[in-house]
This record gives sequence, C-alpha cells and structure tokens, in this order.
Amino acid sequence: MGLLVIVTVLWAFSFSLIGEFLSGNVDSDFAVLTRVTLAALMFLPFTVWRGIPRPLVTGIMLCGALQFGITYALMYRSFSMLTVPEVLLFTIFTPLYVTLIDDALNRRFSPLALLAAAIATLGAAVIRFDGLSQDYLTGFVLLQIANITFAAGQVGYKHLMLRWPVAIAPWRTFGHFFIGALIIALPSFLIFGNKQMLPDNALHWGILAWLGIVASGVGLYLWNRGGCEVDAGTLAVMNNALVPAGLVVNLAIWGHDEPLLPLIIGGGIIALSLWLNSRFRRPVSRPQVQ
Repeated sequence: MGLLVIVTVLWAFSFSLIGEFLSGNVDSDFAVLTRVTLAALMFLPFTVWRGIPRPLVTGIMLCGALQFGITYALMYRSFSMLTVPEVLLFTIFTPLYVTLIDDALNRRFSPLALLAAAIATLGAAVIRFDGLSQDYLTGFVLLQIANITFAAGQVGYKHLMLRWPVAIAPWRTFGHFFIGALIIALPSFLIFGNKQMLPDNALHWGILAWLGIVASGVGLYLWNRGGCEVDAGTLAVMNNALVPAGLVVNLAIWGHDEPLLPLIIGGGIIALSLWLNSRFRRPVSRPQVQ
C-alpha cells in the first residue's frame, strides 16, 4: 500500500495545479496530450516489443486508453465547469466503480470491499458536501464517465498482470500503456483542440512538465504497480484518500477557506474504511515478475 500512499501525495497537488493555473488558460486537450507524450518518452526507450503475449500488450494499451486517455480528457474539461473542490467531490464515486468492476471480472460479489468503498465515499462526502454551483450537471456527468474509465483501467491492469505473468520487469512493458493513451489524446487534440490556447509562459510549461513526468509518468506506473499488491477493497479506498489530501493542499498552499472539522471527520471515516478492509480482507494473489 506504500506505493499508493506515495502517489496520493503526488496527485494531491495535481488538482490544484490544473484548477489554479491551467484551466481556462491552456487548452485541455493540449494539456492532456503533453502529459501523455512526456510520460511516454520516459518509458518507450526501455519498452520491450517482442516476446510479450499479444493479449497482454493489447490489454495494457486498452488500460492506458481508459485510465489516462479518456479519463484525463474528460477530467480536464470538467475544470471549466466545476471548482477544484467540486471536482474532488465528484471523484468520490470511483471506489464504488473499482469494487463493482473487480467483482464483475471475478464473477463474484464482495460485500466487505463494497462496504469499505461506501464508507470511504461517505467520508469524502462529509468533507466536501457544502454546496454546489448551479451549472454542475454536465461536469458531474463527465466526471462520472472519467471515474468509470479510471477505475476500469486500474482494475483491468491488475487483472492483466495476474492473468498474463511474464518474466519481464513491469516498467519494461508500461510503455504500451502510454501508447494506448496517445491513441486517444492525439486525435482528441487534433479534432477538438484550441490552437489559440497553447502555453505562453514558463509557469504553464513547468506545470505541464511536472504533471507529465512526475504525476503521470511516475505516478500512474507506481499507482498501477501498487494496485497489483493490494486487494480490490484497499485499492478502492485509496482512490478516495485523494479527497482529503487534495483539500489539505488547497488549504495549506493556496489558502482556500476549507472548514477543518469536516476535513478531520471525513478523513477519519476514510481511515476507518481502510482499517476495516485491511482487518478482514483475504490475501491477494500477486503477479510474479523479475
């Protein structure tokens, strides 16, 4: 679970960086394309192209298209309709999708994992349920689709690694993940992108570099590897740990006026859900890699 905690800290900054500096200033499709390209450049030089089962390669590409390409294209669009806190609020349903998709792939129902995810969702709602803007419906729908694709990507990757274990280090196959994302991001920018809203200063480029190399390249790899080491319930709960983390960043760095009591109570509820799942969970099978 340590990898998931590390990535949660990294991603806690991403929402605020996008909402405070990029939204409304840099074309969303260009921002996503830049992130995908930078992340891909980190892995492609080391990517193994032969000796990998074709279903595994195709599956990893599909996970990238879902978890990165579609998810981020929709999430960036939502920032033009929602505030950063509202975006954080509307991501609280991701754990439910993680649990339901994992159960569907395993052809089973895990009430404990679903209960833990539901408690985590309640905790996140306590933190951020203090009123919504009037024109939030479209943003809400976009984010729910993004939540589903993000959940499907991470759960799908976990199942792929279990179904197709190979004697190759996972980071040497992860380049295919970003190829899948690029298949979505490039056409999206060419078709929908606003060429008049490209970055025009060092700050924007610096933020995109951070988001592409650290948040996307390092973050998505570590998140998916961490997801392979825990059960679905823990993975679902950790998806909601980003809500209090993101609000702490908004409060501490950007000085946004977030009430501390709901933050403490909601964070405690999320911690309870994590403990509940870890206390009664069954051992998880892990892929063997070299």
